Amino acid sequence: MTKRTLALGLSAVLSVILASGLAGASAGHAEEPATVACGPAATVRETLPGGTRWQMCWHVDPQTGLVLEDVGLSFRGGPVTTVLESVTLGQLNVPYDTGTTEWNDITSYGFGGDAMQRLPERECPGGSRRAAYDSGKVLCVVAEPTGPAQRVADDGYLYSRQGVDLVLRTISKVGWYEYVTEYRFGDDGRFTARLGATGDLSPTDYTSARYGQPIGPGASDHAAAHHHNAVWRVDPGLGSERVEQFDTAPTGQQGRRSAILATTRTAIPTERALTGANRRWWRVVSDAAPNADGHPRSYQLVTGANDDYESRPEMAPDLTVTEARACEKFASFNLDPECAARSVVDYVNGETLTDPVLWVRIGFHHLPRDEDQSPMRVHWQGFDLLPRDLTATNPLAPSARASINGRP
Repeated sequence: MTKRTLALGLSAVLSVILASGLAGASAGHAEEPATVACGPAATVRETLPGGTRWQMCWHVDPQTGLVLEDVGLSFRGGPVTTVLESVTLGQLNVPYDTGTTEWNDITSYGFGGDAMQRLPERECPGGSRRAAYDSGKVLCVVAEPTGPAQRVADDGYLYSRQGVDLVLRTISKVGWYEYVTEYRFGDDGRFTARLGATGDLSPTDYTSARYGQPIGPGASDHAAAHHHNAVWRVDPGLGSERVEQFDTAPTGQQGRRSAILATTRTAIPTERALTGANRRWWRVVSDAAPNADGHPRSYQLVTGANDDYESRPEMAPDLTVTEARACEKFASFNLDPECAARSVVDYVNGETLTDPVLWVRIGFHHLPRDEDQSPMRVHWQGFDLLPRDLTATNPLAPSARASINGRP
């Protein structure tokens, strides 16, 4: 197989932003004094155009790949607030529909070590490449435009802003697949975790029409369908945290114009495996310091497309919430001797949550297509942590709108 690199383009908009003096996104930027102690880990400290500042420690783990710790956030020169203690991949389970092949890429092979790819300049356009131990430059740190972020047209005035994300990205090659680990930090305080898959389809996993899709001429070469079940281990950092579930459902009553729906909030006080449903979502909420309106600060878990995989108990829940334990490092086939061979199923034992950890599973069922050859177009899976009441008003509001708080 001929190795091909994945070129990740950057739009001309970013070039304009960088040229106008974006702090921290380009190589050679003089960083401010560190406000986090990363020890042997490296530090990322970057300020986006609207004044939002992100800082964190990072390192590469031999098994889980890119690890972020002590993630802090501030808006427009305000105080730094810790929002994440740590985040990394906890497992990547890849079972094939034929039932003859299943991989667990994190615990069996690992995203670090020899799997972690060195990045040439063209794979980090407009950004800076960072080195990890003896692996060379493996981390891309770059600011990327996200398009329209907010807009109000009012009384002849137009208030609009284009969004920018700070992006940290590594690439790991495991077998025929090449995986892009990507963490995005929005200027609005949003955090996004994504896993992209590219590379090549496995040349040894071809099957019948029942279990695969033809990618050769006519009805030939049926590449086997398979799942990519990614599980992230997320340790929130808001302080004094608890987990809540929100459900919105019809009441059975009809209003003057539409059905009446009611929202209920349910506390999740103990370790639990949770399943998504229509109009259901979860948040991690802090009882530490409320925002200026007296509302508790929280992050809401937002998931997009998510293909369920019911055949493995540890891959069935959409979200598993457990009490933080140092040895509980992997969602399945745990490699830590203190919790050897255990999974999230074993971690859930009814313990009261005082320091919750989120195990977020996002699945993608891959039915191969002609366009997957070759190289395969990257396909993404992931989730967002959306700030909810982190601040009393929009932290990036223009000065003319900054006083609006409550009913206008």
